[in-house]
Amino acid sequence: MTDKDVTPGWLHWYQGPTRPTFTLPDGAVDAHCHVFGPADQFPFAPERKYTPVDASAQQLFDLRDHLGVDRNVIVQATCHGADNSALVDALERSEGRARGVATVRADITDEELRRLHDAGVRGVRFNFVRRLVDAVPTAALETIAARIAPLGWHVVVYFEAADLPDLKDFFATLPVPLVVDHMGRPDVTKDPDGPEFAEFLDFVAANDVWVKVSCPERLTVTGPAALDGERHAYTDVVPFARRVVERFPDRVLWGTDWPHPNLKDHMPDDGLLVDHIPHVAPTPELRQALLVDNPRRLYWPTEA
Repeated sequence: MTDKDVTPGWLHWYQGPTRPTFTLPDGAVDAHCHVFGPADQFPFAPERKYTPVDASAQQLFDLRDHLGVDRNVIVQATCHGADNSALVDALERSEGRARGVATVRADITDEELRRLHDAGVRGVRFNFVRRLVDAVPTAALETIAARIAPLGWHVVVYFEAADLPDLKDFFATLPVPLVVDHMGRPDVTKDPDGPEFAEFLDFVAANDVWVKVSCPERLTVTGPAALDGERHAYTDVVPFARRVVERFPDRVLWGTDWPHPNLKDHMPDDGLLVDHIPHVAPTPELRQALLVDNPRRLYWPTEA
């Protein structure tokens, strides 16, 4: 793959991130990140909606060490489809310091599920963001959820706030825990105490749901961006994230979303994203739960 093959306008991940001023607690987990290729070793799926620049496992682990993160949860990127080869390679390279969330099809064999489990996969991801998928995958998810339940896995779901009313009853029927990406993508121009976000919070409260308070750079409307030393970034997202962290302290996760696929406006400095954490988790106890205790309980339960 060459630069001319990359999706036009694609933003390259941030080079030379700052070192955070906020020191992560020992054992902190980046619970949402990706690897892309390298494409010459792990080709992208023909049906992909975008073609990113390479973002290798070693580059992810270099960022991990630079930020002071201890472990990663690597989420299969949609550009790789259901070929989890790049994900499995990264898990194997991590020497036990990473877990994975795969993309699988309904006809996956038990042997392949076991292979993924042995590699460190502990969940599957389903994308309900309509601009990124050709069809709402409810039937496939229902089948796969039943298949993975005996393994103790969970389902990661990605959707936008406006679609939750049509999805929440279906999600509630699934026989495994759910992990919601990026707080269900709330509209941060609305009131965090308003009815739309209240519906999301009520959905979490009523079900076995975990929430990633991640991607403020993807949700923000007014910023400011995590660039140029800005340590009070994304102030419009903070009230939403803090509401989730304070209401569900034992069911929240945090992640960088590196290398930040499909961003259109700006590419954040990942060091400044770490410095954003105390704004949404204002006490040491909340930060310990968000960054260490919760992700380890979900992904490394025998060590929690």
